[in-house]
Parts: sequence; structure tokens; C-alpha cells
Amino acid sequence: MAGRECYHCKQWVEEGEQHDCWTTTEAALTQVLSEELQQAWERLRETAVSFGDQRIYAAHKSIMFSRESCYFFVRPKRKFLELCVFLGRELKAPQVRKVVRASKSKIVHIIQIRHRDEVEAPVTDWLREAYELSDALASKTGVKAKRTPRPNRKPKAVRKS
Repeated sequence: MAGRECYHCKQWVEEGEQHDCWTTTEAALTQVLSEELQQAWERLRETAVSFGDQRIYAAHKSIMFSRESCYFFVRPKRKFLELCVFLGRELKAPQVRKVVRASKSKIVHIIQIRHRDEVEAPVTDWLREAYELSDALASKTGVKAKRTPRPNRKPKAVRKS
């Protein structure tokens, strides 16, 4: 019997058998949440859906919200929802637990949500800003220009023997 052991889950997978241990669902990630966190999750999802067209999907341990690219995601934890919002500027607010530069144009802000009432302004304003920023970045037609090598500024020294 030919097969292989999955690198991630260590399960034996027969040759030709479908296997994707990373596949999960939104329901699977949120089913273990307390009632309070479940309500916060529902309010967060409803708020995001109200912004407009987007894709919502589960990936590993996160629920992603994206347009052309992900503009925020949620990691459901036992005691809180870890909200990671991508913005073009750094926020200074008590709700923001950590700030990390994700790329030249995006900064991720990590926020802990513990109750439904925390899903209101300014958090919802930041989510909308991230949604709109995602659209603005995607609509830029600026294709990266090919980088041309710089000519050597100094000629190499010639060794005298």
C-alpha cells in the first residue's frame, strides 16, 4: 500500500486519497466560544458584511475577511476574539494591544474583543477604514517597475603584481 504520512497532522494518507488537514469551517472555529463571545462574533461578522462585497472564509485557526487581499481576520480564542486589522497608519488607542508592520503599506493592529459591546466605534470605524484601504490598494494600477541594476560607481582597483 503506497501512501504517506501528513506532515501536519501525522495521519497516514493512502495514495490518491484526498487529505487537507488545514481545512476548517467558520462554524467549527466558533462552536466552542462562550455565549458572550458568540454574540460578539456575530456582531463583528454582521458589521463586516454590512460594508459590502467580500469573501469570508476559515483558514487554519482564523476567519479571514478579504476583498482583493485580507483586510482583517479573527482568531477565536477561549477567553477573547483576537481581531487583527490591517491599516495604512499606526493607531494609538487603548483597545490596540499590539502593532506590527505587515508590509510597506500595511500595519496590523491586534485587538482583543471580550464582549459584544466592544464591537462599536472606534473598532467598527477601523474595520471600515481597513475595508476601504483594501479597495484603494487593489485599485492602484501601479505595476512595480522593473529594477535596473545600478552601474558600478567606482571601477574595481586593479592589482599590481
